[in-house]
Amino acid sequence: MDRNHVVLVDKNDQQIGQMDKLAAHKEGLLHRAFSIFIFNSSGELLLQQRALDKYHGGGLWTNTCCSHPQVGEDVLDSAQERLFFEMGITCELSFSFAFIYHAKVENNLIEHEYDHVFIGCIDTDPILNPAEAADFKWCSVDQILTDISAHPTRYTYWFKAALPQVIQRLKQASI
Repeated sequence: MDRNHVVLVDKNDQQIGQMDKLAAHKEGLLHRAFSIFIFNSSGELLLQQRALDKYHGGGLWTNTCCSHPQVGEDVLDSAQERLFFEMGITCELSFSFAFIYHAKVENNLIEHEYDHVFIGCIDTDPILNPAEAADFKWCSVDQILTDISAHPTRYTYWFKAALPQVIQRLKQASI
């Protein structure tokens, strides 16, 4: 699955071009992305440890799956395809929200993404693609928040930015 390009967007998520993924991260240009949060029926979140040789974030813990849709791809379709590619999971995903973040990461790269966040539920363990994910674990949100507080450098920036918003929306949905 070729994910070597990104869709450049404006602050309203309107496409303004495309670019090589690494070049966009070097220049810090705003581009479209998605993040997937998969929970089980016990409310635990499926975390992915990124493969150690990723160009950034290698070995860090993050949400279940994340990537970049390509030009002409529907974001939800791309998210479902990537979830299966990385984690061997097929499940219904629901759009939750989108947000923009900007962060300097290692290797002099900049994450500047218009991130579409999807949520799903499944009670089976993933089948990892080792080129994408080194490990996985199911954790309660409280366990994750405690560990992020104690060890923030173990987690990706975008996961730490999105998680509070995911928690807030899940609480609102259950009211």
